[in-house]
Amino acid sequence: MGMPVRIDDNLYELAKLEAKAEHRTIAGQIEFWAIVGRSAIDNPDLPVSFIIDSLASMAEPRDQGTPFIPRSRKA
Repeated sequence: MGMPVRIDDNLYELAKLEAKAEHRTIAGQIEFWAIVGRSAIDNPDLPVSFIIDSLASMAEPRDQGTPFIPRSRKA
C-alpha cells in the first residue's frame, strides 16, 4: 500500500474528472501525470503527446500488439 500524500483540492478534483474519462482510479491518474511529467523532464526534446502515446504503447500487453512489418525498399 502506498503512502498517503496531501495534494491541493483543485488538483484532486481535476484528477477525479480526468480519471473518470480515462477509466483510471484517482491515484492512478495522479501517478500517470507524475510519470508523464518525469518523462517530459528527462526528455525535453520530445513532445508530451509522443511521451503519452509511448507510455500507452508500453502498457499494452505484448501478445496483443501488432507486429511491425517494414515496407520493402523501392528498387
